Amino acid sequence: MAEAASDRVRLGEKIGYGVGDLSSGLMLNFFGFFLLYFFVDLGGLAPAAIGIMLFVTKLIDAVTDPMMGAIADRTRTRWGRYRPYLLFGAVPLGISMVLIFSAPDDMGDTALLIWAYVTYTLCMLAFTAVNVPYGGLLGVISPSSKVRGNVTAFRMFFSALGGILVGALGTTLVREFGNGDEELGILLTISCVAGVSVICLLISFASTKERVPPVKENGALGEDFGVLVRTGSWIAVAIAAILGVTSIAARAGTAPFFFKYVVGDDGAPVFFFLDRPALFLTALAIGQVAGVIVGSILQRWFEKAHLLIAAGISMSALTAVFYFLPLDAIWPQTAVQFLIGIGFGMLMVLSYSMFTDIAEFIEWKSGRQMTALVIAASVFGVKAGVGLGSFIPGMVLSVTGFDANGEQSETALMGIQLAFAVIPGAVLIPAAIALLFYRINRRVLAQAENELSTRREILA
Repeated sequence: MAEAASDRVRLGEKIGYGVGDLSSGLMLNFFGFFLLYFFVDLGGLAPAAIGIMLFVTKLIDAVTDPMMGAIADRTRTRWGRYRPYLLFGAVPLGISMVLIFSAPDDMGDTALLIWAYVTYTLCMLAFTAVNVPYGGLLGVISPSSKVRGNVTAFRMFFSALGGILVGALGTTLVREFGNGDEELGILLTISCVAGVSVICLLISFASTKERVPPVKENGALGEDFGVLVRTGSWIAVAIAAILGVTSIAARAGTAPFFFKYVVGDDGAPVFFFLDRPALFLTALAIGQVAGVIVGSILQRWFEKAHLLIAAGISMSALTAVFYFLPLDAIWPQTAVQFLIGIGFGMLMVLSYSMFTDIAEFIEWKSGRQMTALVIAASVFGVKAGVGLGSFIPGMVLSVTGFDANGEQSETALMGIQLAFAVIPGAVLIPAAIALLFYRINRRVLAQAENELSTRREILA
């Protein structure tokens, strides 16, 4: 289908939209690396307690994310359906991010756990209110799957850039800001992250445009959910997205424990100003950028689902390889982590693009316009993946007898390694299997685009 001039997305708008995901990239990478460590190793809470907290809050997200999608789909303002949430949700999200790490020093264990529950839940609600509409905006920024795929690449680039910044600067800023007080360093660093995140979301609001017109009336909400859960392709990609992020988040959440207790790292720089955890995170994020580029190019010739299966299998195999590398093999570990990042970058850019394709497919088949509701699965997938990725090491550390700031037993050290390398590789196998049930290929999508274009011209 030829691309109409009015449907084109200029470079500045692609960058502006992509910058919005720098916000979530910074936040989620920071949470993935520091959250479990902050409450367990510094706060003294049981790993299982925080793991359960992260799991329970995902049950809340399972309700609020699709609700937010349905609300955004039905919103009608002079700014559009989805963009207003970026404008009005940016500051509350930034404040809630800082609150999590602002617990008073004299709190007891019970009070600190309650603080974690309340502030993390509020932050995830704010994240939902911003990022579900932000994802929905991708679905209406252009009626062309090819253009949306291109815009998705910009989004994933900035998301990966967030990982690079947290990896390269996170531990360094915590060390320099805290000057020996890690809790203060984490608080001041997340304050910087929050400030940058707010600015990014406001830029995204100001620079984007919604081009796909809304239908006059949305169908009944219950009927929308019914259509969604009967769409096998949506379920397949949602499972793959959740498990893919779970794998990466489990490794990131366990990394501080792995390097501190298993490797015995003392925090000294090993490459310029990067210590080993920072090098580990940076290698993943740089690989993720490369994966975004590779995935964006390869989807021109190969089906997205096939590429995702290949990425998942390679990530699983490489994670297993990492387990067998010597603990002092810094550069082989870095190289493997970079390659894992390539697979993860492909997973992210392709799955987000596939969610917008699914929304278009559903509109074509059912006449229902439910973009944000469909894409809510991507936001829930990321949050559920981060939550499960912290829940897994939290439970494994508890079961194997982890002792915060103490001498670790052989069983505890083995538990750390299982949560760091073995389990993250294993969860990718069912992710690849799920994608065998994805049924929307390029031929079907081209037919859907052509017929929807004709319908919209008739209604215009």
